[in-house]
Order: sequence, then structure tokens, then C-alpha cells
Amino acid sequence: MRIPLSRPDINDQDIAAVVEVMRSGQLSLGPKVPEFEKAIADYLGMPYAVAVANGTAALQLALLALELEPGAEVITTPFSFVASANCALMVGAIPVFVDIDPETWNIDVSAIHRALTERTRAVLPVHVFGQPARMDAIQELAFDEGLYIVEDACEAIGATFQHKKVGTFGEISTLAFYPNKQMTTGEGGMLVTAQETIAERVRSLRNQGRDQSSEWLAHARLGYNYRLTDMQCALGLSQMQRLETMLNHRAQVAQWYRQRLREDDRLVLQHIRPDVQMSWFVYVVRLADRYTQTDRDRIILQLKARGIDCNNYFAPLHLMPHYRERFGYRPGDFPRCEHVAARTLALPFHNNLTEAEVDEVCRELRQLL
Repeated sequence: MRIPLSRPDINDQDIAAVVEVMRSGQLSLGPKVPEFEKAIADYLGMPYAVAVANGTAALQLALLALELEPGAEVITTPFSFVASANCALMVGAIPVFVDIDPETWNIDVSAIHRALTERTRAVLPVHVFGQPARMDAIQELAFDEGLYIVEDACEAIGATFQHKKVGTFGEISTLAFYPNKQMTTGEGGMLVTAQETIAERVRSLRNQGRDQSSEWLAHARLGYNYRLTDMQCALGLSQMQRLETMLNHRAQVAQWYRQRLREDDRLVLQHIRPDVQMSWFVYVVRLADRYTQTDRDRIILQLKARGIDCNNYFAPLHLMPHYRERFGYRPGDFPRCEHVAARTLALPFHNNLTEAEVDEVCRELRQLL
């Protein structure tokens, strides 16, 4: 593609940091892991951060650390990447979907109330595309109902809700560093918490169930190999040094798109609440109601044929084959999610996208519309 959908922002400093670790011979279980964990914890103002293999692992370990009983229900959104629902199934819990706010595309807090049962144990809000969910209302609900909050901030590092950084609202929060994210470690994730017991449990679970005080090959519990390498953590530390710069670059690209597309009545842009600061993960537009999913899919193919990469973001989770077969979901169960998802289109978006490239993307999109 002449204009790719995403591209990691890697510079010579990042490469040198990784090479330094490679030359040291300490590629894993070395000093860069706790250094990276401390850098993330300090950035969020939280006491504990635990580096893991990816965001999916962080979500799974978060629910494992809460020690939910089999069949416990975790309320989440169907408009997300599949990991935010799969993580519940991975630990023997049940993901319970509720519909979304049609303007912000985040989870509808009023729908959470209606989904509560005696088996509900946690709420897992997702900050979709980098916009924080309504964490004040979610915190109030969770407190009243005695529920855990597992905050999926995998798309939203650096975002704030009412001047407070996301990743600091729940018992546990998760971050992810895939190459299309705001910052990257190649693969990688982070679990953040204020509770020492949770942090210690997760450190054990990510390392085959070994406690920190255990000797080599002594395993206190069933665990996993979900470690992050020192090479990846070195890259993460280097990226952290210019995270704010990269976030500002992404905000500028988003502003270019918004200036060019906001007056086009054939498109609907994600509504950004006034009490949030976005951390732009992707730039997604929704086609107007008069368009269909077939129209959207045709536009994707035609943009790609012109060398402009793009994709649909997201497909409704409840209509994926596994969830339909296991839980009997059908079209119409979450109509607002389905209506938005059928018309969303992710445009090329990364730190170093140029204004001329944004112009070309918008020009070609308008022509196809």
C-alpha cells in the first residue's frame, strides 16, 4: 500500500536500545523489565505495573488475579477487539454484552444497570479508539453493586477522563503495545494495579506460577509463560521518552482528518466528550445511515485498489461464530452496536502520516462516496 493503515514509529534511539540488550546477553528476566514496569507505573501515578506478553495476556491475568468463581459474569461491550470478551471465557467466566452509546461508541452505562444479575462480578469497560468510557458513572455503579472494575485501556495510553489518566480507575487496568498502538514494544502488554497482592499474584502467573521467593523450577500455582523480554522492554523504555511527542503527532493527524471531514454529511465522526482527552489509537469514521455495510465494504476494496489501506473497525463480537454458537446471539440483539459496526471505516493513521497523505485519503474517500 502506498499509504498504509498503520506504521510503528521506530527511530535510531529505539534500535540502539534493543541492540544494547542483545549485546549484553541478558535477553529475558533481566533489569529492563522492572525498569519498564516502573516507567509505566510512574507515568500513571500507580504503585504497581507488571509487564506481560501482550494485551490479551494482561486481560486474562487480570481476571485470574480476581479469582472469579466459574460462571461469574463480566459485563463488557460487543464493540471492541475480541480479547476483551475472550478473556472472560479463558478463566471460566461469562462475558455479558450490553449495547453502546451511538455517539461515543463506548459502552452504555445505563445498559450495564439492566444487565446486572446475582452472578455479576465485574465490569470491563473498553476505551474505544482511545476515548475514555464514562468512568465516573461506572465507578459509582461498581461501588454500589460491589463489583470489580477491570479497565481495558489497551487502546488509550495517555488519555484522560476528567483530568485523570485512564488506567487508574479500576482494581486492575491493562495496556497494550502492538505495533499499531500509540507506542510499541513489538508485542507486549502491561497490567496496572494499586494492590500489592494482585501485582504479586500476576508476577507469579506470568512466570509459570513461580513466586518471587521461589527457587528455580519451584512452582507455587498453575501459571503461564506470559513474560515480556528485556529487548521489548528496552524498546518500551525508549518509546516512553517520546510518548507525549508521539501522542501530539497523532492528535495533529486526527485534527487534519476532522477539519476535512466534519462538514461532510455523508460521514458521522465519533463524538468526543468534553470531559475527556483522547489518546488517538486509530481514526475511524462512520458512513451515514443511508449507506449499508455492502457500501462500506465496497469502499474499502476500492480504497485499497488505489493504494490506500483501510479496514472495518470493529465487527460486533456477539455475531462472531463462536459467540453465536455458544450463546445463541443473533442479529438485532445489540442494534446500536450493529448499526455503527456495519458502517465504520478505519482510515490510514500513524504518527508520521503527512498532511498531503491525509488530503489524498480524504479526496479519494469523498470521490468514492
